Amino acid sequence: MYEDDEGRLDAAEQLAEHNPHAAADALSAIACDQAVGDEVRLSAAEQLAALDPGAAAPACLAIARDQAVGDEVRLSAAEQLAAVNPGAAAPACLVIACDGTVGDEVRLSAAEQLAAIDPRVAAPACLAIARDGTVGDEVRLSATEQLAALDPRA
Repeated sequence: MYEDDEGRLDAAEQLAEHNPHAAADALSAIACDQAVGDEVRLSAAEQLAALDPGAAAPACLAIARDQAVGDEVRLSAAEQLAAVNPGAAAPACLVIACDGTVGDEVRLSAAEQLAAIDPRVAAPACLAIARDGTVGDEVRLSATEQLAALDPRA
């Protein structure tokens, strides 16, 4: 029916004009489909957030937790999630910040986002980065400074 992922996304966008509920379902399906390209999934989640913020949370969380998705896209999904449901974003940011396969800067950004959402949960994420010997020195130092700001006893 559709030639590619972009075609599915285009169809969902057109559907939104006539049937927002059906479009939200279609966008959610695209965002949660692991066979769809990362950027298309993120775009579907962003459009879903504009159409139905409540439905966007599970879609953003699915992208943020998916280790097969690129680091920057995972972080963008977590940030989008924080915009629509801050409480749900905390676990997504924590997963990214503690994932040793994620790039150093993205891990640190996730920890900083987490600190803005839930400072209590951010301390373990900062500690994980600071203790990870594979992480660059500057990022480890930044994580240590963030940790000291969150928990002076650490």
